[in-house]
Amino acid sequence: MGGKSAPAELLWRKHLALLVYLARSPRRARTREHLIGLLWSERDDKAARHSLSEALRVFRRVLGNTHVRADVDQVALGPDAITLDCDELAALSATQDWAGAAALAQGDFLEGLSVPEANEFETWLAAERLGWRARSIEALTRHAEAQIAAGEIAPARTTALRAHMIDPTAESAVRAAMRALALSGDRTAALELAQRLGVDLRERVGTAPAPETQRLTERIRQARVGRRVVASPSGARARPPLVGRREPLARLIGAWESVRGGNGACVLIEGEPGEGKTRLLDELLDRARLEDATVASSRAVPADAAVTWSGLAGLLTGGLDTAPGLAGAPPAALAALSKLDPDLSAGVAGSADRLEPPRAFAAVVRAAAAEQPVLLALDDAHDLDAATTAALPQLARDFRDRPVLLVVSAATSGRRLDWLETLRAHLGRELRGEAIRLERFDAVALGALARWALPRYGGEEIARLVRRLERDTAGVPLLAAAMLEAIVDGFRLTAEAPAWPSERRTLVDTLPGDLPPAVVGAICLEFNRLPAAVQEVLAAAAALGDRVGAATLARATGLEQATVDRALDRLEWDRWLTAEARGYAFAAPIARAILLQEMVKPGRAGRYRDAVGA
Repeated sequence: MGGKSAPAELLWRKHLALLVYLARSPRRARTREHLIGLLWSERDDKAARHSLSEALRVFRRVLGNTHVRADVDQVALGPDAITLDCDELAALSATQDWAGAAALAQGDFLEGLSVPEANEFETWLAAERLGWRARSIEALTRHAEAQIAAGEIAPARTTALRAHMIDPTAESAVRAAMRALALSGDRTAALELAQRLGVDLRERVGTAPAPETQRLTERIRQARVGRRVVASPSGARARPPLVGRREPLARLIGAWESVRGGNGACVLIEGEPGEGKTRLLDELLDRARLEDATVASSRAVPADAAVTWSGLAGLLTGGLDTAPGLAGAPPAALAALSKLDPDLSAGVAGSADRLEPPRAFAAVVRAAAAEQPVLLALDDAHDLDAATTAALPQLARDFRDRPVLLVVSAATSGRRLDWLETLRAHLGRELRGEAIRLERFDAVALGALARWALPRYGGEEIARLVRRLERDTAGVPLLAAAMLEAIVDGFRLTAEAPAWPSERRTLVDTLPGDLPPAVVGAICLEFNRLPAAVQEVLAAAAALGDRVGAATLARATGLEQATVDRALDRLEWDRWLTAEARGYAFAAPIARAILLQEMVKPGRAGRYRDAVGA
């Protein structure tokens, strides 16, 4: 009370039971007869009334006479006599303050209290506990979902598992925990949780998991990047959290949620190299793959610019060609696109009316969208072919009345992309959507990343490190993360260097040949800490071109295919490489340039090329 421990008399079982029961009663009042029957029915009338009067005496002494009202018939508490956490939780939930409500979801209602001789009170208590467990689970689950939407995956996992501990059969909590586990790379744990849920439901309730839970379990089991199932490989480091991007991620997820509810939209993600466009887009794709949706993604590389319709081909092979509902597409459309993706040719050979690729592609997407929402993502679109980019504005218009979200990311520094200007000009007019411009990390974001990477550092150490990161990396997220990872592994920073990039030079002007020595050293250190086989595969990927397949890497390195596959899992998890059906490419071309300059000598690169006849 007021920060002090409650008197022992107030905590007697029946006194505490009476106090909370009154506080939870309508108008905080009950008749004396009702209260006697509730808690003292086993006693004679005189003893029962004395016990009630004694309890009220204790209440007046502790709470004050003004907060306890009693007459010959009624007993009541004043409105400010006592505050219950459960009432605060309900008030916060009513305003959808799920973070505040979740903080109060601690333990059971009147945990540990039992009055076995008072049957009516025990019945009321059981009902209250059941109701407040449900409210606590809702608050924790909704908070976990909000954390997932904000990119706070580790806290979301903890929050959802707290809800699961309250009731192992609460499917909404289990689904939130499964999503958080899957998004953090621990799909094994997510599937184990689903399996335990099935056992608990069968043994405790006699039912099976709901269809929504079953679909999520299957999506986690089959979740793919490109064609490969990816989970956290053995020996891999934890991925850094998404910092400094809460607002752009919320806008991106908001656009997707809006599309899932109705009409199509287009979102542009723009920024300089290394500012996190791919990471932001991946956050959306990872979530969408766990939903009832068709997800098709493609990441362009410089070589794609010379291949007509390479962008459409990438989306077809990147998930659209296996979309539910594709059987409803016009045969002529499937036949027209079979040149870009041979998997579409089954059953449509000889179809006479061949369409132009954009019209055929739009028809296929509309057929897929009739079954479930569609997310189309074109990453690094500045490297796309001219035919695809010229078709994008019309394609976006074709999807206006369908649940289709088209997301296009591009690096715009130092170049003018006419097609991008045209697409941007249509946003907010005949096209729903928006442009999201990413910026470099400020000191706040760098500090959050540094505290995550180096939790042992104190405030002054973090402040000095942030100042150094600002000078050496100019706040470019990719470079800042690389430096921090290297520092964790023992990299020692040299004396302070001049600020980078140098005055009157843009970021693009300085890449990749004029990076600060600390950044180059950090990336080289991270390469050297990889296991030998993983280094070999990464070196071959750097030497063999913009995009390379797993089988080609096996031939180039002379390693067993299984060894190469395990190495690729590690490299993809550590974000050295990104995967899609057409092969693997460097997530950061800057990193590839540094490896070719510092770590992969020309003779070694030549041996890889000779091995594959390149």
